[in-house]
Amino acid sequence: MAEVFNWHLGRKMTYAFDEAHPQRQFVAVFNINRCIGCQTCTGACKATWTFSKGQEYMWWNNVESKPYGGYPQHWDIKILQLLEAAHQAAGRSAEWDPSKAGPTAPYGVYDGLTISEAAGAEEQALGYLPPDAEWRAPNFYEDTSTAYPGDRLGISLEGASLPEHQTWFFYLQRICNHCTYPACAAACPRHAIYKRPEDGIVLIDQARCRGYRKCVEQCPYKKPMYRGTTRTSEKCVACYPRVEASDPLSEGVPMETRCMAVCPGKIRLNGLVDVTADGAWVEAPDHPLYTLVRQEQVALPLYPQFGTEPNIYYIPPRWAPRAYLRQMFGPGVDQAIARYAAPSRRLLAVLQLFRTTQRMIFRYEVEEGPLVLETEVGGLPWQMYDDTAIGFDAQGREVARLSVIEPIYERPAERVNSI
Repeated sequence: MAEVFNWHLGRKMTYAFDEAHPQRQFVAVFNINRCIGCQTCTGACKATWTFSKGQEYMWWNNVESKPYGGYPQHWDIKILQLLEAAHQAAGRSAEWDPSKAGPTAPYGVYDGLTISEAAGAEEQALGYLPPDAEWRAPNFYEDTSTAYPGDRLGISLEGASLPEHQTWFFYLQRICNHCTYPACAAACPRHAIYKRPEDGIVLIDQARCRGYRKCVEQCPYKKPMYRGTTRTSEKCVACYPRVEASDPLSEGVPMETRCMAVCPGKIRLNGLVDVTADGAWVEAPDHPLYTLVRQEQVALPLYPQFGTEPNIYYIPPRWAPRAYLRQMFGPGVDQAIARYAAPSRRLLAVLQLFRTTQRMIFRYEVEEGPLVLETEVGGLPWQMYDDTAIGFDAQGREVARLSVIEPIYERPAERVNSI
């Protein structure tokens, strides 16, 4: 096992391969606060990539309801239990030390075991293989907080009662995280899984894959999926023809993925960030993803304690219990929610750029506007300005221009009702 630096954890950790990083890394931010659970992203991915025979249960993109949902079912609960058992066996605890936060450790230092460090001598990472029943379909029972009778497919044959929502929930949007240290790549006996050097997208070489399903077993997020008709594993490919600008619609510039481009809630923003030889992000204060993840730190990785350094980040929901969110996103949750609830002038402008264009935004500018609101947030004074956020594509062309205050359009009298 090699030793690599994981900036999510703020320390070095063990991994199957030596330190190596792409020139650029595919990165996305999902704003959980805006998601309406419509599954448009899920349908777009299914219609584009997994509509063929043997792919019926493949949902490379899915939106699941937390805390009771998951695809495959219970995926995060099971890996957390395995990780907890490994800590107990080693006489250790999985704790964070936020007091050690710094430029190379924005969330502090994680003192617990990662899935690679907790694995046995014969495995590259801690994991499990979900039974077929847990892959049957996403979203069963997720919006019903009470149990109801059902047959073996989970469909109620006796009628359903209305759910009693006496608890909280939120929607979690998931694709492959295209991790910096992917457990699936480390686990593959055939070395069929690799990160592309040009953009860090993780792919499975179908010619080399023999369907051993070690990637399915040892990916903690359970995003590689086995296809019985071909006896190979497949996974989210980050719509790489769009990312690399080879899609006919791209006009020669990198585009958003399909799941990003169709989102009605405008919760998604993805792009490419420059990466140094040691894995650090190149400082780019005018890049929207750099602003969200590294400067403002409102977007956090999913289960950073797993140690894979995922490259999909989330703005946590403001209404969920903080203890649950800290387990899911690490110790940066409180700061992230505070900054999102009372965003800085620059952050508020950047948030307008979500889902405004199919072209990736590589740089943005903010044109300052007038003061439109003075109020208090959390007992502290806060001001809103009607600034304008301007986004530019890979060729420096303007592709988005949005003001903080959305314009209001009134229907003319002759078209009061358009039906």
